[in-house]
Amino acid sequence: MSDQTSQRGFMMSGDDVWGDHAIRATDLKAHPQDITYAGVTSYLRRPYRKDLKGVDAVVYGVPFDTATTNRPGTRFGPRGIRAASTGLAFEKLPYGLDYHPIDEMAIADHGDMPLDFAKPDAVPDAITKCAKDVLDEDTMMVAMGGDHFITYPLIKAHAEKHGAPLSIIHFDAHTDTWADEHEDGINHGTMFWHATREGLIDPATSVQIGIRTCNLDTMGFNILDAPWVHQNGIEKTISEARRIVGDKKCYLTFDIDCLDPSYAPGTGTPVVGGLTTNQANQIVMGMKGVNIVGADLVEVAPVYDVGEITALAGATLILHFLALFARAPWRTA
Repeated sequence: MSDQTSQRGFMMSGDDVWGDHAIRATDLKAHPQDITYAGVTSYLRRPYRKDLKGVDAVVYGVPFDTATTNRPGTRFGPRGIRAASTGLAFEKLPYGLDYHPIDEMAIADHGDMPLDFAKPDAVPDAITKCAKDVLDEDTMMVAMGGDHFITYPLIKAHAEKHGAPLSIIHFDAHTDTWADEHEDGINHGTMFWHATREGLIDPATSVQIGIRTCNLDTMGFNILDAPWVHQNGIEKTISEARRIVGDKKCYLTFDIDCLDPSYAPGTGTPVVGGLTTNQANQIVMGMKGVNIVGADLVEVAPVYDVGEITALAGATLILHFLALFARAPWRTA
């Protein structure tokens, strides 16, 4: 037997691991060698890590969906996104980028947050704590939802780490600024109402992209709704969004229902007339150099998906989020 071959038949050379990269690789910057349709699944085949020593960024699942107002099922979002990401993991250079975030940052999959389904009222604080534990290690994080409520406790943790108020770049069909009749309500349509009232985010330097549902109280957010994006195009959307947020530290949150249901049917509250995957990809990539401090991708519900296209869109967008992390000015200064 060759000394380059393990007893199970996988090819190995130092940190170059053939098979089950997610649990066997020791080099966080190594590219995986796995077959796309087999092996232990992690996001982009990144090594699973609970110890964050030497880790620059993690992808972290938040399997929570009891705040939804329509169809549930986003608790399976992290699992679906991970599975879809295996088709992206072999790319040495993502199309449209001149660098790969894996080459510039030590990136790990941190697994899923341990949330107690029997104590839903305790979930928001648990999410904040899990996020703080990551941020306290000076590790950046992309959270995979889960419904959109998770953004509220995540923003709490990021605002404590980076200072309040943060700006947000928010992709969605809905503004999520509806007033909550409960001060401690857990509702995925009220997060930014709460966060704004608590001074965690600044609407004047924040932008909401792709909106196409009516909410008369915008709370002062700048809105580039879906018709505006379609009429004005990708480049003008990028330019206007960058003008609004300026050099402020930003949190990026992407509800997959920002995409038209023809591109993302696997979600709980689909609305027609949304962005295409191309528009979304290009606009997100156009945020390179903006001061992104954290991000999430929410509302992927695999049970309603068709051919995994929603999960694939989410997995691809997260790859671009990580690319933004790698070039965030506050991090590289």
